Amino acid sequence: MLSQRALNRALLSRQLLLDRVDLPDEAGSRRAAVIAAIEHLVGLQAQAPFPPYYGLWSRLGRFRPDDLAELITDRSVVRIALMRGTIHLVSARDCLPLRRLVQPVLDRGLRGTFGKQLAGVDPAAVAAAGRRLVESQPMTFSQLGDALAGHWPDHPPAALAQAVRAHVPLVQVPPRAVWGRAGQSLHTSAEHWLGQADPHPELDTLPGLVTRYLGAFGPATARDVAAWSGLTGMRSVMEQLRPSLVTFRDEQGAELFDLPSSARPGEDVPAPVRLAAEFDNLLLAHADRSRVVHPDHLKRFYTINGIFPGSVLIDGFVAGMWRLARTKSTATITVELFGPARARDQVAEEAERLLAFCAPGTAHDIRFRSMT
Repeated sequence: MLSQRALNRALLSRQLLLDRVDLPDEAGSRRAAVIAAIEHLVGLQAQAPFPPYYGLWSRLGRFRPDDLAELITDRSVVRIALMRGTIHLVSARDCLPLRRLVQPVLDRGLRGTFGKQLAGVDPAAVAAAGRRLVESQPMTFSQLGDALAGHWPDHPPAALAQAVRAHVPLVQVPPRAVWGRAGQSLHTSAEHWLGQADPHPELDTLPGLVTRYLGAFGPATARDVAAWSGLTGMRSVMEQLRPSLVTFRDEQGAELFDLPSSARPGEDVPAPVRLAAEFDNLLLAHADRSRVVHPDHLKRFYTINGIFPGSVLIDGFVAGMWRLARTKSTATITVELFGPARARDQVAEEAERLLAFCAPGTAHDIRFRSMT
């Protein structure tokens, strides 16, 4: 049996949140280390353009914004709809293999949201037309929908654009998500953008996907894998993998699967204060998220405007939220803690390090609030 704290420490270890990985100085090795971290995490949630920078900062020592911005600009990493149908930042070689494996998630989402609006439309024809358009010139979804509406005038442009998104692997192109720059969400096909990127050999099959997941988020149940990926039928995949895995039980008796060689630190291993990014998969990758956040606290993260704020980890568990606000002269982090303040000095030190990372050369302000 693995206790909740033992599961917490295993998750933090695999998420690189127990000990930051120190990046090397040599440029080539540094690039390789950042890409390796992104691949180890099976991508970073990137529903908004910049959370992946903060997600990598919380995990990699001496990480700088340019370490990721350059990878986006030179096409070593891309942002694309993948697990759960949400945008993730992944490496070039993980992009298309991951997309093929999670295609059923995109198909199901399209049917559920736009199925009636697309009745009578030939999906292959829309996909082919959309691919030609975005490969001739990157487009916003609004531009793409308007262009497609000329051929399918009886169907909503937004639904036509989403049909292309579901059937064609679309990546967002720079300057979108490049640190210090702004840009519209312009899309082209992954094949056009990446050319002949060598696919990752581990991602040929669903068992390979589950193996990658366990390496980053295990030990886990079949329900956890389904919650992270959005895919169904994970129980049969776990059974296929069972001979190569080890199994445990959690405190509620649920069966957990894991890789034999993965780290499972003891529950008494110290966990430093960390500020996890907005939309971080740390909080989104399990059906049962109690290994890192209390269910009552998790409810506070789902805001009316859809922003999933950054989380404050104290002793490995979510103890609050943080938000960044900037003016021309000042960058302010507001920390909202659940209940009485704990480890306030350590949280303030981590917040100051974060401000030094994201807002050098400006005045810094750290504010605390208690949430009851």
